[in-house]
Amino acid sequence: MGLLVRSDPALSFSYPSHIDRASLDALPQQPGIYVFRDADGVAVYVGKSVNIRHRVLSHLRTPEEMQMLARTARVDFERTGGEIGALLREAQLIKQWQPVFNQKLRRTREMCGYLVPDDGVTLQLVFGRERDFAATDNLFGLFGSRQAAQEALRDLVQLHGLCPALLGLEKISRGRACFAHQIGRCRGACAGHETHDLHRLRLLEALIAWQVARWPYDGAIGIVEESDGLRQVHLVDRWCYLGVKPKGRRRKLARGEFDIDVYQILRRPLLAGDLVIERYMPL
Repeated sequence: MGLLVRSDPALSFSYPSHIDRASLDALPQQPGIYVFRDADGVAVYVGKSVNIRHRVLSHLRTPEEMQMLARTARVDFERTGGEIGALLREAQLIKQWQPVFNQKLRRTREMCGYLVPDDGVTLQLVFGRERDFAATDNLFGLFGSRQAAQEALRDLVQLHGLCPALLGLEKISRGRACFAHQIGRCRGACAGHETHDLHRLRLLEALIAWQVARWPYDGAIGIVEESDGLRQVHLVDRWCYLGVKPKGRRRKLARGEFDIDVYQILRRPLLAGDLVIERYMPL
């Protein structure tokens, strides 16, 4: 029998001829963001990686991305001091430019979450435009729309056997149990079979994974990253990314708004103490 030899697809790979080869050859193997641009210089996609060159070349080898590649004339890049900086910068640029092929990290126009009132029986849906989420206690869940918040709550209620009527998801007549209780999915807090105190306790336990952390500092901080001689300090305040700390004199910082994406990027490593930080004292 003859030996079947399979060719290495990487060896036969050819760069798309319509994409500026010089821009591809300039891509570094360090952390940062990259930008696919069309012939008019408009950003059609923004990405990030700990190895810019490796990640961009993987895009060029992906058949599912042919539509994006067909619109690309060149690829620009911007180095960062590390992975956190790349994540923050990517989120910032996607919101700023709204590239057509970035489906995630778009600007959230109706950010909302749930508050647990003192009685704990019901939940109150509140919106970021009405209050400062970075300084709000007993806030749970971060959602991009009212509909997304309600759908998530329905799933939580069903998973933990909570009462949809008490939580405002179903209207019932006085003295009647909710439909979920009738089919065995609610433990009966609506009909007196479970105390409201017990229902509140179970609700709080179910919400733990959704709890939103307050900003743990009394002002802005700098997150320090360094890679291959590039040192950057990324300024963050109240879960809002303010950009890279300028060299030389301090500057006055604009007050930013709570950003869901920045919160999701930083919450775990920041609260766990995994990041190198320095306090920033603006003018």
